[in-house]
Amino acid sequence: MSTDKHQADLGDIQETLYFPLLARARETELKRPLLRDDKAVEMADAIDIDQARFARGAGGSFMVLRTAIYDHWVNRFLADHPAGTIVELGTGLNTRFERVDNGRVHWYDLDLPDTIELRRRFFTDTDRRRMIAASVLDDDWMDTVAAGPGPYLFVSEGVLVYLPADDVPRALRRIAERFPGSLLAIDIYPSHMQKRHAQMRAKRNVAGWHWLCDDPRELEPLGLRLLESATYRRPPKAMRSSLPLRYRTIVPLVDRLIGGMVRLALFESTTAVR
Repeated sequence: MSTDKHQADLGDIQETLYFPLLARARETELKRPLLRDDKAVEMADAIDIDQARFARGAGGSFMVLRTAIYDHWVNRFLADHPAGTIVELGTGLNTRFERVDNGRVHWYDLDLPDTIELRRRFFTDTDRRRMIAASVLDDDWMDTVAAGPGPYLFVSEGVLVYLPADDVPRALRRIAERFPGSLLAIDIYPSHMQKRHAQMRAKRNVAGWHWLCDDPRELEPLGLRLLESATYRRPPKAMRSSLPLRYRTIVPLVDRLIGGMVRLALFESTTAVR
């Protein structure tokens, strides 16, 4: 273990942030990256990370594509609402703000206290960007966010699947009720993928999945209206032509072979919660 690198004592769920961090760092070093994230490279080099557990190799491409799809939705939201508010739920060491900042957006990075402590080694609060140490499942953070300017887009990338199955619908319902008319972007993992993840969990000793969902429309009774969904095989149409070749050919093929179909879903919260 290197003594000249940052040491981080994270919980089992929190340390899964290293998967997308290392994936973005690796992607950045390619000749034709889907996205460039120099901050991820900096953090990956500065933190003492168990590469054997968290470097996904070719599987990291799925995480990079997921990040790029969320970037696309955030950029589209900001094109319509340049001074709106983005809330990253379970932000980890995400660097989306660095990629999409338009000089006007308001931003909240929310995660558990140990993760926020690690984030503060690399990021600082500003008048438009703040970190919040709290659980997605709490309610208090909503008061802080509600004090910021609307409209709102909530993004939860690679987080909800690790949370207790009964708690996630309740949390989504509370967001829908508190922020009617806001947008919510989340990833949804189908139940048939649980066995494959269990195999990886046993091999790498990482946190298990708990909240699974086979159809994003199952969430609409929570006060959410499905606006758009995407998969690794079918990203949003507007971004497909700009994808590097491997993301147009190899990634969809591998996803089909392993029986994937993780869905990224974009919802609008409604006032009529059923």
